[in-house]
Amino acid sequence: MIDKQVATAARAVVDIPDGASLAVGGFGLSGNPIALIEALLAQGTTDLSIVSNNCGVDDWGLGVLLNARRIRKMTSSYVGENKEFERQFLSGELELELTPQGTLAEKLRAGGSGVAAFYTQTGVGTQVAEGGLPRRYDGSGGVSVASPTKDVRVFDVAGEPREHVLEEAIVTDFALVHALRGDRHGNLIFNKAARNFNPLAAMAGRVCIAQVEELVEPGELDPDQVHLPGVYVHRIVEVGTDIEKRIERRTVRAGSEGN
Repeated sequence: MIDKQVATAARAVVDIPDGASLAVGGFGLSGNPIALIEALLAQGTTDLSIVSNNCGVDDWGLGVLLNARRIRKMTSSYVGENKEFERQFLSGELELELTPQGTLAEKLRAGGSGVAAFYTQTGVGTQVAEGGLPRRYDGSGGVSVASPTKDVRVFDVAGEPREHVLEEAIVTDFALVHALRGDRHGNLIFNKAARNFNPLAAMAGRVCIAQVEELVEPGELDPDQVHLPGVYVHRIVEVGTDIEKRIERRTVRAGSEGN
């Protein structure tokens, strides 16, 4: 069996070139592959087209690549926690393909499953289907690139005709993901919210690079607990259980009187 372990994050991402497309896991700040992102930042890779649920925050997650002007385009479903993202997008420095969250998840899953496209009811009757969503501004308040019109067809749903919009699958050059545990064959287990987009991003990348908190020997993972089989993973690097993790918004419930 192939041993997919790589010694360091830097060695794991060394062949990602300028202009590459990446699918990056993470849901908010849960499950961000920060060691791989920082290694990519350190080696100077630029002009990246990144598909991810969000772009981190100003100083964490994908936000560190954004602040360094390494990202050319983002395909995301939520971008509301990053002020620098807003500035770059509105000034025309960054292209954005804003995609409904469930549609984005299915585009990644479809890409990893060999499905070229699919029809969904999500987005029908909006600019998602009709086109015209701003993708890039010209720096003066005008739109230089807008989303195209998509194909809409009618299918029966529970005996009723309903419109569906065609969405194309996503396949990227590389994928960067974070997992709680993995083995040297690339089988991965994710923790709670980190499971939302990491497996899908892993599936969509032609080359998937996984950072794991704990690396174990083949056979030590319970097969019934494996969330992503090693067939999707090409490189795996152990980053340790003490890796820093962030929280976007910490909220604390007021204690009751006397506590």
